[in-house]
Amino acid sequence: MSWGSNKVNVEVDWKPERTLVLLGRTGNGKSATGNSILGETKFLSKTRGRFITKECKLHTSMLSNGQRINVIDTPGLFSASSTPDFTIREIVRCLRLAKDGIDAVILVFSVRNRLTEEEQLTLRTLKILFGSQIVDYMIVVFTNGDAFEDGDTLDDYLEDCPEFQEILKECDDRKVLFDNRRNIPKSTKDKQVQDLLNFVEQISKKNNGKPFMADLSLELRENEATLEEKQKQIQAMKGQSKQEISQVKKEMEKTYNEMLEGIKEKIANQLKESLNDVKEQLAKAQLARAETEKKMTELQNLSSDEIRRLREQLNNAERETARLRRQQGSQRCSVL
Repeated sequence: MSWGSNKVNVEVDWKPERTLVLLGRTGNGKSATGNSILGETKFLSKTRGRFITKECKLHTSMLSNGQRINVIDTPGLFSASSTPDFTIREIVRCLRLAKDGIDAVILVFSVRNRLTEEEQLTLRTLKILFGSQIVDYMIVVFTNGDAFEDGDTLDDYLEDCPEFQEILKECDDRKVLFDNRRNIPKSTKDKQVQDLLNFVEQISKKNNGKPFMADLSLELRENEATLEEKQKQIQAMKGQSKQEISQVKKEMEKTYNEMLEGIKEKIANQLKESLNDVKEQLAKAQLARAETEKKMTELQNLSSDEIRRLREQLNNAERETARLRRQQGSQRCSVL
C-alpha cells in the first residue's frame, strides 16, 4: 500500500496545549480518529459496538514533548436528522470545552462512504455558521486508508472525486490519510498523527497564534467564572436572610442565563441562515437533476423515434426493391 505524503516542516513558538475539534458525518470515523490522535482508546467508536457519539466530549493526552493535546469529538451536527436546538446546544457545549479556543477544525471524511448532498454543502454551511475565517483553521482527514489497493494513493482517489476540490483549495490542501486500525505498524500511526500535528502548527503560524472562536470561548469562560465567584459570595453571606440570599441568587442566574441566551440566539440566527442556504442549494441540485433526467428521457425517446424511423425507411426500401424486382421479371416475360 502506498501512502499519500504531506511533508510539512513548520517552526513556530511552541504552545503547551492544543485543542482540536472533529467534525463530520456519523460513521466517517471521527471517534476512531480521535483515538489515533490521542494514542489510546478514549472515545468509544462504532468499531467497538453500536455506540454513536450523542454529545460533544473532550479527552486529553500528553505527548512525549510535554505538549497537551485536547480532542473534542462531536455528534453529526449537520446531518439531516439533527434539530436546530440540538445543534445549538452542542455548539455551545463545544465552545465551553474549548476553553482557550480551537487550534484546528478537523473535517473527517471516509474514502469508503459516498458524499451525501448535505456533506457536499459542508463548506458553505461552516462559513455561514462560523464565518469565512474557519477555512484558515481547517484540516481534512480521510479515514479508512486501508481501503486502497497496493499502489493507489490518496491523490489518485481525489482525482476521481471533484467534489472535494473546493474544500481542499480553501484550506490550502491540508489533508491527511488515516488508517485507524489497531494492528497497523507503529511507524504508520506515528507518521499520520505527526503529519496532522505539523498542519496544526502551520495553522497557528498562519493565524499568528490566535485560536479560532477564542473570543466567544473567552466570553463563556469569563461569565462562568463570574457565576462561580458570585456563588462563593452567596455561600459567604452569613447573617443575611434566606430571602435576601435567594434574591441575589436569582439575579445572578438571570444575568448568566441572559448571556447564554444571547450567545444561543446569535448561533441560532447563523444556523437558520445556513439551513436556509442548504435547503436552497439542495432544491437547486434536485431541480438540476430533474432537468438532467428529463433531457436524458427526451434523448432516449428521440433515439427510439429515430430508430423506428430508420426501420420504417429500411422496410420501405426493402418493399420498393422487391417491387422493382417483380416489375423487372414481368417485363422479361413480356419480351419473351
